[in-house]
This record gives sequence, structure tokens and C-alpha cells, in this order.
Amino acid sequence: MRIAVIGTGYVGLVAGTCFAESGNTVICVDIDAKKVDALKAGKIPIYEPGLEEMVKHNAKEKRLSFTTDTDAAVKASDIVFIAVGTPPGEDGSADLKYVLAVARATGKAANGPKILVDKSTVPVGTADKVRAAAQAETEHPMTVVSNPEFLKEGAAIDDFMKPDRVVIGSDDEYARDMMHRLYEPFVHDNPNKIIHMDVKSAELTKYAANAMLATRISFMNEIANICERVGADVTKIRTGIGSDSRIGMPFLYAGCGYGGSCFPKDVQAIVKTAAEYGYDFKILQAVEEVNARQKFLLFDKVMEHFDGDIAGKTFAVWGLAFKPRTDDMREAPAIYIIKSLIEAGASVKATDPEAIVQAGIYIGDMGDKLTYHEHPYETLEDADALLLVTEWSEFRNPDFDLIKARLNQPVIFDGRNIFPKDELAKMGFAYYPIGSMSTVAKKKATPTAP
Repeated sequence: MRIAVIGTGYVGLVAGTCFAESGNTVICVDIDAKKVDALKAGKIPIYEPGLEEMVKHNAKEKRLSFTTDTDAAVKASDIVFIAVGTPPGEDGSADLKYVLAVARATGKAANGPKILVDKSTVPVGTADKVRAAAQAETEHPMTVVSNPEFLKEGAAIDDFMKPDRVVIGSDDEYARDMMHRLYEPFVHDNPNKIIHMDVKSAELTKYAANAMLATRISFMNEIANICERVGADVTKIRTGIGSDSRIGMPFLYAGCGYGGSCFPKDVQAIVKTAAEYGYDFKILQAVEEVNARQKFLLFDKVMEHFDGDIAGKTFAVWGLAFKPRTDDMREAPAIYIIKSLIEAGASVKATDPEAIVQAGIYIGDMGDKLTYHEHPYETLEDADALLLVTEWSEFRNPDFDLIKARLNQPVIFDGRNIFPKDELAKMGFAYYPIGSMSTVAKKKATPTAP
């Protein structure tokens, strides 16, 4: 098939590349000329394992190309994927200006019937707006399909090439058949993975999925906070409830909050959509509030350990991206933790395998209060404690003897519960996990007799 993908961000670039990998002719479009030139040269603007090799291979085979010319790309294609951003507005609603701009541009360029596919995450009713915007610019039939993505950053190629489901929302039989044919090569092992539904149900499915996953995370963080108060261990509780087949293990990890491009804005968007239709979505409002609070939990633990005074102290921070295997810093807990430490008078020495450049953009210039280091152990020199924020594989089994030797004092704040608590206790570390008791309890005043 001949496909245009408008937008070469995370979703657009992965989708376009994977469609080309299955034999289609794909033109990826972006208004950023520098970005397009870089892609033509084989330089990938995001970190996603396996993507760079696949882009280069399909470009070499002439199945994948990049351009800034939307008009030409639309004319050369039968299916146009809209994969531009839908950033949250001040009230939490999704901003559709980029989506509708692509719809209008597609209508103006149309040289025949076109299928427009909403790949961007959009609220219910967007397909109607896209159809109206495109159709207002042309007499050719414009059909709109909702095809939400379910990609995990860090595993996007596998998720696309071997999906657990493909949701296609369409009220047009021809468009539905074309989309089915397009996705068949990815689900040859089980064609039932392609799920057809009406457009509005498809639009809401994406939000519902992310909201459910975000709810599990915030629920587990609430349980973790109770655990610390009663002396229980959240990792043991996770095993106890996760073994129930109705619940399962995924997304039941306690930690210092979720971030990224999807969960924060999608939770806000579905809450806003509910309000527009007269419904008060209390559960998701609470999910959002819990997550916002959780991002400051590690900082609160630091302040507690140092009796509320960290002015002049230095902290090593391992992990900046919101999760491993990506350089995505959007709504990353590290942003809030680092800024809080610096605002309290401390200095930070940070490291991450992939996200240092992005961290500089999202955290901003903190002067000499924040420095970035390529190697984790470099951050430990003259540091008063280590904060583990992102659970990269290379952080899981460090040399604790070396960590202890380089830190001014043996203190670790583990925001992802990846270090061996009992082992660190034997080594003399003050260890603060999420959802279980620390290895060094604060001294309490001895009650005096009345």
C-alpha cells in the first residue's frame, strides 16, 4: 500500500518504519526541515532500541522516505496517518490544532478519495472534526478511521511488529477492509488480534487503557505508603495480589511516580472529557493527585533523613528518563526531585544512559548546582547520598563497596526498589526504599513517666 505518515515523532516514526518493513511504500512528513534532513542521513531523533537500524534498512530499500512536502506525500498515498502531537491545554483537554491542521492540509492536497487515520491519541468526537475539516477543503470523499497506538517506549518495535491487539474504529466498510489488510502481516499468528469497532469506541479505548494502567500504579503507590506506616513490605504484597489471575503482576510496582508522554496527559484528557459530558471522574482525579504527590516522596525521605536541612549538600542521582530504554523526559519524576533538591540548597550530580541531553531541555539551566556525568560512579565523589530514580539495567547490580567508599556517608534512596535491602543493611547503609521500612530508623524520644 501507499502510505503517508504526517508527523515523525515517537508514534509516527515507529509506525511508518514498521509499515515499510512489511513491504509498504511509506512517506514520512514533518514540518521541521532539520529533522527531515537528519532522518534522511540516518540520524534518529529519539532513542528506541532497534529503530535506527530498521529506518536505515528501509530507506536503502526505497520503501521509506522523508519529506517536508505534505502536498506531494498526500497525492502519492491512499492512506494518510495523522501522528502529530496532542499536547494538554491548561485545563487538561487535548489540543487538536495540529491534528486539524493536518486534516485541512490533506483535504487541500487530495487528488482522489483518501482514508485519514487518527493515530494520535485524541478524545471522543475527534474523527467527526477531522472529517469535517478535511471535507471542507475538497470534493473527494474523505473517510476517517481511529487506530490508536499501544506502544511501550523502549519496546515499541516489538509491540508494533508483534502486537497483542490492533484496534480499528471505522464506520466505513471499504476503509475497514483496507486497514485490516494493512495490519494482517503483523497478526498472521492470530487474525483475531485485529479488533474492529465503531470510531468513538476506538477513540475511548486508548484513553481507557492508559487510565487503567495509571490507576494500577497509583493504587500500588498508595498501598506502599500505607506499608511504610504499618511496617509491611509492598514487594511481598505485590507478589500476594499479583498471583491472582484476575489481577496479574504488570504495573503493580511501587515507585516514585509515573511520567512520560501518555499516562499524565491521557488521564487529564479523559477527566476533562468526562466533565464535558457532565460526569465527575473521581477515581482518575485521585489517580492524578496520588501521582503528583508521589513524585516528591523521594525528596521528602531525603529531608527526613537530613533533619530538614540539605543546604550545601550534594546528591548523586542515577536515572533521569521517566523509565528505562528511552530518553523521554516528559513528566519524569527526576525533574521534580532534582528541582526540589536544588531549591532546598543542595547540588546534584546526575547520570542516565540516554536522557542527559533531554534532561538539559526539561530541567533547564541550574548553573553549577546541577552537573551531568557519563559514568554513574563519577556522580558519587563528594556526594552525601545516592538517589536511584530510573531502574536502568546497568544500575541494578552495582559495586556497593565502591559506592560506600565514594559517598561521604553510606545513604541510598531507592525510588524503584531494585537494590537488595538486607544486603545493604549488613553493609551498614542507610537504605530508604518505597513501600517498606528503611534500614535505619529515626531515633525517637524516650517517653518520660507522668
